[in-house]
Order: sequence, then C-alpha cells, then structure tokens
Amino acid sequence: MRILRHHLHASHASTASFRAASLAEYVVAHAGTTYFLLGASAIDLDLNDDESIKKAASTIAYDMVKYYTGNRTGDVPGNLPDPYYWWEAGAMFGALIDYWYYTGDASYNDITMQALLHQAGSNGDFMPLNQTRTEGNDDQSFWAFSAMAAAELNFPNPPEDKPQWLAMVQAVFNEQAARWNTEACGGGLKWQIFTFNNGYDYRNTIANGCFFNIASRLARYTGNQTYADWAVKSWNWVRRIGLISDSYQAFDGTDDTNNCTTINHVMWTYNNGVFLHGAANMYNYTNGSAEWKEHINGLLNSANIFFSTNESSKDVMYEVACELINDCQTDQFSFKAYLSRWMTATTQLAPFTQDIIMTRLGASARAAAAQCTGGDTGTQCGMKWTLGHWDGTTGVGQQMSALEVVQGNLVKRVKGPVTSAHGGTSKGNAAAGTETGDTPIHWDPITTGDKVGAAFVTTALLVSIMGCTYIMVS
Repeated sequence: MRILRHHLHASHASTASFRAASLAEYVVAHAGTTYFLLGASAIDLDLNDDESIKKAASTIAYDMVKYYTGNRTGDVPGNLPDPYYWWEAGAMFGALIDYWYYTGDASYNDITMQALLHQAGSNGDFMPLNQTRTEGNDDQSFWAFSAMAAAELNFPNPPEDKPQWLAMVQAVFNEQAARWNTEACGGGLKWQIFTFNNGYDYRNTIANGCFFNIASRLARYTGNQTYADWAVKSWNWVRRIGLISDSYQAFDGTDDTNNCTTINHVMWTYNNGVFLHGAANMYNYTNGSAEWKEHINGLLNSANIFFSTNESSKDVMYEVACELINDCQTDQFSFKAYLSRWMTATTQLAPFTQDIIMTRLGASARAAAAQCTGGDTGTQCGMKWTLGHWDGTTGVGQQMSALEVVQGNLVKRVKGPVTSAHGGTSKGNAAAGTETGDTPIHWDPITTGDKVGAAFVTTALLVSIMGCTYIMVS
C-alpha cells in the first residue's frame, strides 16, 4: 500500500484500461497520453444544492459498489476481486460509512456491517486467518479506520454477541503498541508485522501515521490520556526521524538497516492527510492547544503541493508523484480519497481550517464530477481531475476518491463525530488485543485471492526504492 508495492506489482498496477460504453455515446481518440471525449455528459453537481450533492454521491457510490463481489455466493465477505488488495476493501467500506453519514442513505449498510464483522476475524482485531500471514501494520489500520468511523459517526452497532466497533480499534491499537520497535531508529512501527515477510526492515510513514491517527482518535473518543501519550510519542518519533520535515512535508519512509538515516522523499496525499486528521483530533482533545494548531497549519501549508495552481484547475487535487508522469497504479488511484476524507473531518475538529479546506474540496469536487463520464455506465470516474475530462481509467480507487471529495461538501449539514461521553454508543474493551492463549495460529495457504498490502519484496528492491526519483513540484 505504498511506494514499495508501486514497483513490485507492475502486473497488477498498470493503468486501468478504459471501458467504452458504445460509439453512440462517445468517441475516444487517443493521442499520446491524452483522451479526447466527445458527447459524454458529466455528473451534474451543484454545491449549493444538497440534493444535487446527494444525487451525485449516490451515482458515484453505485458505480463503486459494482466492483464488490464479497456478497456473492461463494465469495468472501469484505474482499474485492483482483487487482485490489485487502486494505483497499477496508478503505472502501469506510467510504460507504461516510456515504451513509453524509447522505442518510442506508443502502450499503448491510454489506458494510457484514464485511467489517467478517474481516475483523475471530479476535475482532482485523487479523483474519485468510490475510494475517502477509498483513502489514498499515493494512490492519485501514480496516480499523472504518471501525473507528463507525464508532465516531454512530453507525449501527453490531449484534451484542459480535465484536463492537470501539473494541475492534482498541484491539488494533494494543497490538500495534506492542509492536513499537526500538531495536533500531529509537522506535517506530515497521511496515511488516512478521519477520518472514521481505520489507520487514522498511519503516513506512503511512504505518506510523495510521498508528498516530488511531491513537489520537481513541484519545478523543474515550478521554483516556494513555492514547494521547502514544499519539504524542509517535508524532515526536516521525518528526525526529525526518519522515515529517521541519516544513511539514510527509515523506514515504525509511530503512531501519541503516538506523533510519536515509529517507525516501516521495510524497503521497494520504501521508499528509493521515497526520492532518490525527493532529486535528489532538487539537480537539486538548481543547485547541496552540501546539497542535501550529501542526495543523503546517500540514495544510505543505499540502499545497497536491493542489493545482493553474487558472483552469485552481485548487483541484492531484497526486503529484504519479499523475504528472502517467504512472499511477492501483493503490495510488485511491489515495486522494483519504486526503479528501481526512480534510473534511478536520473541518469539524478544527473549525479554523474550514475556509481553506472547503475551498479546495469544492474545486476538487466540481472537477471530479465533471470527468465522471466513463465506463459502461457513462458515469464512472477517472483519476485526473485537473484535465477537465475523463482520462480513460476506471476502478475502485477512482470511484472512492470522487465519492469522498463530493460527499464531503455536505459536512456542514451533519453533526460532528461523537465521543463516549457525548453521544457515542459503541462499546469498548481497553484490554482487547492483549489476551493470550495456547491456541497456535494455523496459516492458510497463500493464494492469489489473499490480496493484502504486505507485498513480498526483495532487499534489492528496497535499495532501489530508496534511490528512485519522481517528478515533484516545488
């Protein structure tokens, strides 16, 4: 789920091929890397009309859920088909929880509940046996994000005999806190959970950002200072190591074989977003401390790199590390969904950010909707919102990104996230994930259906990643 997989899975991560509905609907002419669309009609979106936003979100969500097969007979609840990895399915259900929250449409609540409960596994910690063998810390976290959103937004609770949303997240936190590794680099989480997975020595920013985000949200939701202490500890570590620079640029990761002295400086939208949202939770938890306000502003400023300054596409979000060189892969197609999601939530927790964030969300939503003219429905979305027209790609990531940025414009119409002391109904278990037992783990064989972000990479690949170059915008 990061730059390493971007290079490893070339067969899975090639740009998604476009699907033409019919020549009668539009003609696609290909010249170089540009697609020219004739006769296609975009999704109508009027940001001054709530019903227009809801209708647009409904169309985008419908086209996204069409990719899901986990609710079909014989398939596994929660899984997406190839080429999507397990973590992205967890992220998709988080988008559907957001969809219900913003629009009030419960159409996808049943499949969301089914997926989260199934993939939480027998221990309620998002380490199901069909995934655990190759699961990374960040993969586990993206499912935990969905459970955390379910608790914060008062999504319907599971049956009483099932693990509960808050307890699931507490289980993930406890397991990851126990993985905090001081053998090198003075702390931090490794990308991989298990030593037998290549990539175990890589300490990627998203895994540590996820842990920070979860800790900060648990602090706010429960009021427990221990979670806040861990959030501060993880934040200080990424700053000290240099995964977040003095100017608040969030980079990709580092290698603990050299004690984290070299940094991979590629920047992705979701790394900025995961820390921005975590900082907003800490700002809210500390009743508006000047320190966390400074961090929020720093992250917002460093996010400028992800928004166009061209007059024709001003303030429209783009994935700077891959869109400019036409090299975005399956995972990267979804990254803008998370920056959109977390920017939106930040406006609720730190209201002083509303003007700058809503300006960016509004411009990006209009641009995203305008290019949703592809696929067999004529309404599927592409990756490059700045083009002004469909780029010829389709997929779960493209749909999720467009959905989150569009529905986020309803944020002022909904109540903010709850806490256990103020409206929250999800039951917790502070000891979840710490239980021990004598039952050994019996691994299932790895198959092509076990799609997770914990990719198997070689040492040579890790070295090459640290030296790779991308076109960046200063």
